[in-house]
Amino acid sequence: MRWPLGARDLVHLRPRDGAGLAFCGVCVALTGVSVFLASRDSVTAWLAGQVLLGVALVQWFALLHEAGHDTLFRTRWLHKVVGHVAGFLVGIPFESWKRVHALHHKWTGWQDIDPTTVALVPRPLGRGERVLVDVCWKTWIPLFSVLYRLGNFWAVTRLWRLFPRPTVRRRLVTNVACQLAVYAAVASLVGLGTVVRLVGLGVLLSLVFEDPLLLSQHTHIPLNQSGGRPVAPYPAVDQAVFTRSLSFPRWVSAGVLLNLGAHELHHMYPFVPGYDLGRIACPTGNDVPWWQWVRAAKGVPGRILLFQNRTQSGLDI
Repeated sequence: MRWPLGARDLVHLRPRDGAGLAFCGVCVALTGVSVFLASRDSVTAWLAGQVLLGVALVQWFALLHEAGHDTLFRTRWLHKVVGHVAGFLVGIPFESWKRVHALHHKWTGWQDIDPTTVALVPRPLGRGERVLVDVCWKTWIPLFSVLYRLGNFWAVTRLWRLFPRPTVRRRLVTNVACQLAVYAAVASLVGLGTVVRLVGLGVLLSLVFEDPLLLSQHTHIPLNQSGGRPVAPYPAVDQAVFTRSLSFPRWVSAGVLLNLGAHELHHMYPFVPGYDLGRIACPTGNDVPWWQWVRAAKGVPGRILLFQNRTQSGLDI
């Protein structure tokens, strides 16, 4: 078969309601069990619940990602339902996610245009910034996962600049306001202390896992700079050189992440459901075993990993 594949070659890989509902059902069940265990008096049960919740929240993030691409179900309206639920649980408004992530796919390869990479354009860092980034990266404090959420999906003024259409702006602001209101209502009804006890550690564990996962996808890879001049987006099929894939054990990759680690294939074929990416047998040039990449990346100061690329640092990461 010729390479790269075209859309016609992958026409059989289309979203299926049964597959999407199965993943959602497992995730709902895992979340319910984790909260039940976390509510027990036993420290062992509580700890097990937090670990399970961390896994569930990572999978909710994967479901949010698929819902944003309309690749989880064949029935399109289901994506909004699952997208909003998943977005609430992982701390990302779905309306913001869907639109910002679409811009990310459009402008991958142009670091200063892609809204999710522009903050990492090389620049002089103050001493405080250098220390903060280095310490958090070294000690597994999930700074990037938090800033990724706040800077890309909650910053209303930035969203306002990115999306000038009034109807889109209203949807974005409404989603942000409603999600904040629901968070406040839950904290008020259940009690903030109870919420922290039931889900606090699980949320932290999910963010700790997501930090290297998110950073692995485009960080320390040579990306182009537009310098403010008009440029054309790279076609999806040509975006693999700007991405990195992480190989996980099959049960993690397919069962939990919906192949979110197969980032090269995802950028090349964003219309293929994540749960079907493993069915595309093809060569990819930036595929690294997950622990090998994490170990190498953690050995590099955060400021170098984030604000340089391999051609500048000389590091093969």
